[in-house]
Amino acid sequence: MKLLTDLWRELHRLFRGATDEHERFRRRLATLILATALIDAIGTALMWMLEHDETRSDIHSVFESFFWVTTQLLTVSSQFPNPLTTGGRIVDIFLEVWAITVVATVAATFAAFLQKK
Repeated sequence: MKLLTDLWRELHRLFRGATDEHERFRRRLATLILATALIDAIGTALMWMLEHDETRSDIHSVFESFFWVTTQLLTVSSQFPNPLTTGGRIVDIFLEVWAITVVATVAATFAAFLQKK
């Protein structure tokens, strides 16, 4: 428990800075997190609608769809089978492009913040 408390204090200390750069940094990260959560929710709904009726698909419930979409966003091409429908494949491509874009944007956000420091 002490380890978690210490980690929380360090993170809080890092992000509580009062400069404009700190505020922009926090806003950019918060925007990326919220946008990715929205993409995750939309992707979950789309993949469930597109894939749940396919007999060979591994997506048969909303939870399986959520798990598949979240894994795609976090790993950029996981070990799960590819979608079977054309619409599912299009959603998969979009998710992979989104994940790569978010990783690059987070890296650039950290670089810009640290450069100004």
